[in-house]
Amino acid sequence: MKNILIPTDFSENSWNAITYALSFFEKVQCNFYFLHISPYKQVIGNESFFESTDQVVDNITLSDQEQMQLLLKRVQKLPLNPKHYFFTIHEYIFFIDTIRKQVEEKNIDFIVMGTKGASGLKEKTVGSNTGDVITKVKCPILVIPEKAKYSKINEIAFPTDYNILYKNRILRTITEVLTINKAALRVLHIAKKEKQLTELQKRNKNILNVFLEEDIDHSFHFLSNPNIEQAVQCFVESRNIDMITMVAKNLNFFQRILFHPTVEKISYHINIPFLVLHE
Repeated sequence: MKNILIPTDFSENSWNAITYALSFFEKVQCNFYFLHISPYKQVIGNESFFESTDQVVDNITLSDQEQMQLLLKRVQKLPLNPKHYFFTIHEYIFFIDTIRKQVEEKNIDFIVMGTKGASGLKEKTVGSNTGDVITKVKCPILVIPEKAKYSKINEIAFPTDYNILYKNRILRTITEVLTINKAALRVLHIAKKEKQLTELQKRNKNILNVFLEEDIDHSFHFLSNPNIEQAVQCFVESRNIDMITMVAKNLNFFQRILFHPTVEKISYHINIPFLVLHE
């Protein structure tokens, strides 16, 4: 049983994240927790999707209550897996504190969040709330851009510079996602110019290969480009990549790819989901 947390502000952007998550985990038994964080001091608590309740806190605003019920009705109209269970949570404390609290209390396996792409080059490509969760909450997060629509996950790109030894927890999550989707992993090394790997990089690459080689369809790739974002875009287009996974610990590499694609021809951040992992 997987526990999936989906923060929602009732926007179409967050709805897109919900529908993507339901498809992504279609064959997995899951508890889905829809979380709305209000600036007001109101709390719904947990309310089962499939059970009616009269025990609604008096001071909850009608609009929030109505919007959550409309969301649940909208979900109910979808073709659902009978092994999917839905719950609603309404909180009012600070956003990141709330996320951390729910991750701990509900033993959350994945957070799924929608994000709106930049409409101007100077704007952030990942919204502040999503960016905060990515960098401040140590839980796997699936980031769903506004134009990402679910299709069968066949290939997942894993950009890395091999400078970090990925721990088993990271690798197990990656292999789990690959197994769920029967997908292949394409490990991508990007450097400004082609040169031999250092002994550290060789060792980390070999450890990664040993971990993957028994059960996972995978391959290693190299691109030489002084612009990391352009290299990722080229790889995504040439391989028809369906998802990109990265480890947040590799900050320089990670932040450039996810937070700063400001070149006009870079579009992966608005249509390709990101799976961000933490140690």
